[in-house]
Amino acid sequence: MIISQQKPSSYLQSKLPNYQIKTRFDFQSVNLALNQEWIELDLFRYGLAQFSAKEFEEAGLNAEDRYLIQFMADQEVSHATVLSNMLGPRAAKQCKYKYPFKTVKQFLDFCQKLTRWGESGVYGFLSFLENPNSAQILSQSIATEARQQMIFRQFEGLFPMPVYHVPGIPQAWAWTLLHPYLVECPRTNPYIEFDIFPRLEVLNNPDPFQTDPRLPAITHNRTSLSQPGRQVKFKFDKPGKVVGPNGDYKTLTHSKTGRPKFAAWASQYNVTYSKLDQVNEDSATTVQPFAVLFPGQVEYPVINGTMFVLLTDTDLHVTPSNITALNQHIVAGPAIYQAD
Repeated sequence: MIISQQKPSSYLQSKLPNYQIKTRFDFQSVNLALNQEWIELDLFRYGLAQFSAKEFEEAGLNAEDRYLIQFMADQEVSHATVLSNMLGPRAAKQCKYKYPFKTVKQFLDFCQKLTRWGESGVYGFLSFLENPNSAQILSQSIATEARQQMIFRQFEGLFPMPVYHVPGIPQAWAWTLLHPYLVECPRTNPYIEFDIFPRLEVLNNPDPFQTDPRLPAITHNRTSLSQPGRQVKFKFDKPGKVVGPNGDYKTLTHSKTGRPKFAAWASQYNVTYSKLDQVNEDSATTVQPFAVLFPGQVEYPVINGTMFVLLTDTDLHVTPSNITALNQHIVAGPAIYQAD
């Protein structure tokens, strides 16, 4: 006997898909992602043009490796095209950029850091997009960016994927990290409405080219660049600084006290806090904490990989779906912390 059964389905599948972005939240979020795609396109091409074949080979990258970076740039052309199509005629156009590197190794390091906040920045808002159809398109683009980030870690001689889960971060965090590298944008580009928090710098950020440097490889089973108990030194700006692009933005904080008390370490599913010491008007220190994702299982630290650190006025408990609540307590940051 043949039994007819209704197959599992979602009511969304019965609707004709429309990929046009209409709401303010969706537009601002995806337009921020488009700005990220534009800089990645420029960055990959700029790095290839800036350095000679000999300089790349001295860093351990041959012609085939360089072609892979070129292909990543081609990927960004497609990403920028599809996001622009969903956004419509107001979609952001490419800007003029500046970069903080002078060598091939520094170029690779910047690429793996920039693709980290680019990937995590999309994960932070993807599930909140009101149009699930455009979210689907964006998820298919960001899947390739995840691969780019891992490849740049391999090019840098790092362990390719030292985390169990990749964190998502709020749009304001991604914009805070991205904006310093946008010098000038077309006046037709939409104003980005997310906050820019005061700059945070890790003065003694672990450096993979100074600590047990390795050549590019599929993987290296290398010692961690950082350890629990390590003193970490911070320098941070006050709010109210005029910043780019075009000098159209100002840094701000929503903290009622404006005085940092904790370092917030955002990685995987967790935000782990450590108390600040030696807090001055523009500097502080802390001790890198130890925490695990699931106590009693694999004792692998969550302070790991290319991750995010901020200074906050409280140790607010947040989870991946409400991490934006921490924005009200950020005094400075985020900064990228190269734990591994």
